[in-house]
Amino acid sequence: MVAVPRSGRARAELPHPDVGDIDLLEVLHALSDPTRMKIAQTLCETSERLCGTFEVNVAPSTLSHHFRVLREAGVIWQREDGNRRWTSLRRADLESRFPGLLDQIVDHYEHAGAATSR
Repeated sequence: MVAVPRSGRARAELPHPDVGDIDLLEVLHALSDPTRMKIAQTLCETSERLCGTFEVNVAPSTLSHHFRVLREAGVIWQREDGNRRWTSLRRADLESRFPGLLDQIVDHYEHAGAATSR
């Protein structure tokens, strides 16, 4: 058996639900956390972003957990590029499954945040 260095091993594909398998309650749960909402809001403003560039105040392991919850709920798509992971919002998939839902949640969250900061 020939040992393959860690850097030469292929990583397992990240799990993403098919569009038809995206569940409303899982999406709502994923977006019920302020950190995950901040990630979603940020992705609404940009098409794709490196995982380490989100302005959230959590430990890297906690951020990984939030990404996993969002990804497994079908809210985000993540792809690997070497040792980097890119994240994008599955806006079209969410819109086809639940028309208007994402915009309503993000708008409500932004207005609620503006109202509490007065």
